[in-house]
Amino acid sequence: MIKLLKTPAFLHPRYWLTWFGLLVFRVVVMLPHTARTGVGEALGALTWHLARRRRQIVEVNLQLCFPEKSAEELAQLTKKTFKSGGISMIETGLAWLRGPDSILERVEFEGLDELREAHAKGKGVILMGMHLSTLDICGAALGCHVPFDVMYRRNKNLMLEAVMTNGREQNFPEAIERNDIRRVIQNLKSGHIVWYGPDQDYGRRNAIFSPFFGVSAATITATSRIAKITGSPVVSFSHFRHAETGKYSVRISRTLENFPSDSEENDVQRINQLIEAAVMKAPEQYWWFHRRFKTRPNENDDVYSRK
Repeated sequence: MIKLLKTPAFLHPRYWLTWFGLLVFRVVVMLPHTARTGVGEALGALTWHLARRRRQIVEVNLQLCFPEKSAEELAQLTKKTFKSGGISMIETGLAWLRGPDSILERVEFEGLDELREAHAKGKGVILMGMHLSTLDICGAALGCHVPFDVMYRRNKNLMLEAVMTNGREQNFPEAIERNDIRRVIQNLKSGHIVWYGPDQDYGRRNAIFSPFFGVSAATITATSRIAKITGSPVVSFSHFRHAETGKYSVRISRTLENFPSDSEENDVQRINQLIEAAVMKAPEQYWWFHRRFKTRPNENDDVYSRK
């Protein structure tokens, strides 16, 4: 916060609402765990009421991916997704403003040795991740044990971007902008561990349509292509919040065997299946707020259009 005060541009009225939000978050992240979680759930419930467009996107995603669920079950899962998203915002503030030390005692790790063994091979490691709502807090916690580089998307709000940059610098060796694949390859060849999330829709370029929960989804092929170029082993990284115990779990898989294969179609399908398996452990903790199916095989098909 002190650094922000030293930047005159951030004193402009356009940032006053951001200042207010940051001050509120600064207070909330100092609360005990149970109180923070309660605030997050309330924030998520409020967002469910106010963010109608985002709610519609979540509803469409869940309807497509869980056609077997009743309308009532989908409505409940939508509300749970928003509550999880609200808690995630508080957890992200905790990671940026207090750091992961404040929750390390609550995190249980599985697979740290596998990650260290893969790293010891000297070819870097692709930490294949996914957008679960605990990504920021559990990613920062993992970084306390095994440092790794992350990828990010620049925020349009310059003041928030400054806060996020400061948080990344505290928690990770390097942050790479999401389109800078050249830098990813350089860092892997230098022996770094690099987090890479292939579960968002980046359009048709360098993507293959592959089933995701039975729905054809544009899935980026970069994971297998980068692995081929660098020879880096690939492990998957998942993480969950456990409301009943107040703890978190971080899971690192063993190195994926026969990956990459000689078929990009098989590789992207395998990635989607790994992500599906993780999502099914706690469906409400996946980031359904993204338009995962915005790119369609038929360009005129828009599943998110308002009816």
